[in-house]
Amino acid sequence: MMKSAFLLIATFLILTVQLRAQQGPGLPGAVAEEAGVPSTMVPAPLANVTFEQRLNQPLPLDARYRDETGRTVVLGDYFGRRPVVLAFVYYQCPMLCTQVMNGVSSALSVVPFTPGQDFDVVFISFDPRDTPQGAAEKKKALLADYRQTATAAGWHFLSGDEASIRQVTSAAGFSYRWDEATRQFAHVSGVLITSADGRLSQSFYGIEYSPKEVRLALVESAGGKIGSAVDKLLLYCYHYNPATGRYGAIAMNLVRLGGVVTLICLGGFVFLMRRRESARL
Repeated sequence: MMKSAFLLIATFLILTVQLRAQQGPGLPGAVAEEAGVPSTMVPAPLANVTFEQRLNQPLPLDARYRDETGRTVVLGDYFGRRPVVLAFVYYQCPMLCTQVMNGVSSALSVVPFTPGQDFDVVFISFDPRDTPQGAAEKKKALLADYRQTATAAGWHFLSGDEASIRQVTSAAGFSYRWDEATRQFAHVSGVLITSADGRLSQSFYGIEYSPKEVRLALVESAGGKIGSAVDKLLLYCYHYNPATGRYGAIAMNLVRLGGVVTLICLGGFVFLMRRRESARL
């Protein structure tokens, strides 16, 4: 094993040296390193842009918005009955936000629960310039692309003023800033799973979300009111880890479950053997 690890490290070092030799300062594609700038420095547009985990934090359900039809609503209109998949986006975003929405729709398309019945999906725009018309167009395009128009009643696209936006994003630990150079918002991508009473349950970062983990998060956030016996068994064996933002196996519970299965198998074997003996007598 030590020999294999040494070979991998040596190979990596050789490839690195060769790549640096090929990308000399005069060749196209070479990246010049700026003296005195550490590689860990955050680019200026991303300074003070975070998405903190605030598990069990209640959301301000009295925040007022307009939905994609132009109707005035409060955030609490989407809570109280079932868990909610929540994401912060803006509808004029040229790249990242569309990928976040596509990632949500893609993951939910293979989750065996129904939006509007088992859970709701709520997108909140953090751009006060967004309008219900823009929200309606984004909803129509997203649901058509993923063939989820039959569940349209469970998808909600909200827009609002700066005060309402800040009220909810601040509670959720989501910060963003306008970058004048690119004329875009700098922000972190991710999605939140919340309980029916409006508390933050789980956070998944990036633009692609594991259907299995989203499914487990919805079952857990619903207090076991949705999902099968298999889902509940998986929740016994897997637990959400806030440090990694993923579900991981619980070793001790797996050992206990293995012991129970072993006892059941042994008991079944003894029962069958006794029945065979009784049949011979």
